[in-house]
Amino acid sequence: MTDFSATRAMFDLPEGVIYLDGNSLGPMPRAAKMRVAEVVSAEWGEMLITGWNRGWGGRGWMSMPVALGDRIGRLIGAEPGHVVVGDTLSIKVYQALASALEMVPGRKVVLSDSGNFPTDLYMANGLLTSLGHGHELRVVAPEEVEDAITDEVAVLMLTEVDYRTGRRHDMRALTAKVHAQGGLAIWDLAHSAGAFPVDVAGGGADFAVGCTYKYLNGGPGAPAFIYVAPRLADRARPALAGWLGHEAPFAFELDYRPGAGVERMRVGTPPVIQMTALDAALDVWEGVSLEDVRAKSVELSERFIAGVEAACPDLVLASPRDAAGRGSQVSFRFDEGYAVMQALIARGVIGDFRAPDIMRFGFTPLYIDEADVRAAVAILAEIMNNRLWDRPEYKRRAKVT
Repeated sequence: MTDFSATRAMFDLPEGVIYLDGNSLGPMPRAAKMRVAEVVSAEWGEMLITGWNRGWGGRGWMSMPVALGDRIGRLIGAEPGHVVVGDTLSIKVYQALASALEMVPGRKVVLSDSGNFPTDLYMANGLLTSLGHGHELRVVAPEEVEDAITDEVAVLMLTEVDYRTGRRHDMRALTAKVHAQGGLAIWDLAHSAGAFPVDVAGGGADFAVGCTYKYLNGGPGAPAFIYVAPRLADRARPALAGWLGHEAPFAFELDYRPGAGVERMRVGTPPVIQMTALDAALDVWEGVSLEDVRAKSVELSERFIAGVEAACPDLVLASPRDAAGRGSQVSFRFDEGYAVMQALIARGVIGDFRAPDIMRFGFTPLYIDEADVRAAVAILAEIMNNRLWDRPEYKRRAKVT
């Protein structure tokens, strides 16, 4: 059994804060501060450019993207050697979609849903417009996806867990259906990786992408990852042919030759300091069972839903009631949800808000427990029952909500 009291001690959480926003930005692991300071002073500071070969404990900074990819791969059910880390999630979405479309010539439809994170849709639209071959981005309601998978679809591109409501798609079933229709599947695991067991290999995913600053706690701006299934890894043509995806980047050839397997999906120079923080964050997962994480997350979420619905009748559950149908977040709707969230934050309960009316709360048992849930419900009830949210300072919108 996972010792969650031990994992809680690994995080540097401010005193008096109940942090229910790890689904947006994970808190800082204590070890990250020391490791980043070490790489800045002892490696960058002392080794200078030789750190590319000598840094990171003698393994060299240049090896970080693949090594960290394997560490993440174990958390998402990937085969060894088929995940690489680097760049941003938007870049990885673009790479995966561009490669997938080339593998299904003659088809023009990319199918997604209205619960997908807007950036994924923006990247798809931009790519399809640039291609200029009459492709269509077809967006349907989340519950309509299965019926919309037809033999017109080249690529199914979905985020497994809806960023607003926490609604969870069935990766295995939807991937099987699009394969039966001759298409490919891309899964965005931004709200999945580190939240519950993921099985990209068993689920048949062709490509998967994700960020590392949410449930993986890699820090703001932490690099993204991409998975390419073994059957496609040496066929996928990288649309973004970056120099580090070259078979021999330091040969400095003028013509591009893609590297072997997923390494061809490397683009730019590895962000060493950010990857160092991510490496420290991934240490937290040593000895942690994702099955235990999932079971505890469901327990905490169910406690929260029951408590909020009993104490705050004006709030409406926006997440699926069945825990099997949602990820590790719970969302409630309220017309003045932004103001309520600001009032909560002022009292030490940190969640976040998504327009137009959704308050989001993430439940990560690595650092959240039953006492946190009880206290958060009590504070939310006080705010709602006494209309403490109804103040001008709580209604002024900040740049980040």
